[in-house]
Amino acid sequence: MNIFLTIKLAIRGLLVNKMRAALTLLGIIIGVSGIIIIVSVGGGAQSLILNQVKSVGTNLIAILPGGGDEGEPPAAMFGIVVTTLKSEDILALKDIPHVQAVSGYNNTVDKILYENRKTETTINGVFSEYPVVEDVIIENGRFFNNSEEASLAKVVVLGHEIKKTLFGETNPIGEKVKIKNHSFNVIGYFNERGATGFSNSDNEIYIPNNTMRKLILGVNHIAMGRVKIDEAENVAQALESIKITLRARHGIGPGEDNDFTAQSQAQGLEIITNITGSITLFLTAIAAIALIVGGIGIMNVMYISVTERTREIGLRKALGAQRKDILNQFLIEAVAITGLGGLIGILIGIVISLLVALVIQSLGYSWDFIVNLQAIVVAAGVIGAIGIIFGYYPAKAASQKRAIEALRYE
Repeated sequence: MNIFLTIKLAIRGLLVNKMRAALTLLGIIIGVSGIIIIVSVGGGAQSLILNQVKSVGTNLIAILPGGGDEGEPPAAMFGIVVTTLKSEDILALKDIPHVQAVSGYNNTVDKILYENRKTETTINGVFSEYPVVEDVIIENGRFFNNSEEASLAKVVVLGHEIKKTLFGETNPIGEKVKIKNHSFNVIGYFNERGATGFSNSDNEIYIPNNTMRKLILGVNHIAMGRVKIDEAENVAQALESIKITLRARHGIGPGEDNDFTAQSQAQGLEIITNITGSITLFLTAIAAIALIVGGIGIMNVMYISVTERTREIGLRKALGAQRKDILNQFLIEAVAITGLGGLIGILIGIVISLLVALVIQSLGYSWDFIVNLQAIVVAAGVIGAIGIIFGYYPAKAASQKRAIEALRYE
């Protein structure tokens, strides 16, 4: 039988049962679009985090409390409170060769009030060298100094947006704001920095770390530290010196595990890439289950179609249709429905991924729109395999029916 006639008959068979075909299409569309969206959003989220890490420079070393295996993130990265790192530990690192500046970090979320205006913000407790470490610029006023940090001074530096929210276009220098029932003197505000990662530094405020720990949080440890190295080529050497210094300060003997984690930006990027990649792979596997379910649906639909069209099969065989003609017709139906569902799913996945990227970018975040060609190729390959594998057995069952038995079927 002519192949074009076979295709025509296959398409006609699909159109006869529009609702059944539509429901089968839906399973394929959901699975394929799910894979495209998950891979795209996963890649965008990864770019968001990596852009944030890269934005702070390649000559930084991060220090977190709590040990971890090589290449694995410490517990502190998952929100677990570890108290092994003190501000004195970070300050001691200033004496290491090639160290340019250091800062410890603690933060919390609370309200800041000025007269009848208030807003919720992230309060950062940092060291006086924070602007050097993070390479940021004071637009007006100044940053706090060492003596203010040591004396638990109640001074605050505002992010650009917080300044606008509380003071509008007026100069806030010298004004008083209230944080946790403490009155803080505004001594400066940063220039506009923009959003990085999932945070927006323009909507945050900065106070001395000692003030933060003693008056706001009531703790004696720091959440993390950062060390700025003079040149990127000296990072590896400084990193080893930092580990030796912290081990000595913490009394860690030979062969004992560290109670801290010190990593360069390059190592941090590698760990983050591995974590986000694993999460994306896991979610993609879940979405792939929908494709398999869709394939099972196709097989069931085709078996039902074969049963309902038994007399048609018998009539065609009586008129001279060969077994391969029947097999090809039902196989083409299965491949056509999976192919159409896959194409629609790919288009929907790309459109939704683009919309997600545009929305997040409109919020000021550095989110890349990523359409993974490999994911599309894999999805297309899986779709084709599903159409052939799950469509073959019903098609084979149809082709093996004897003409006399098929014509007698009620």
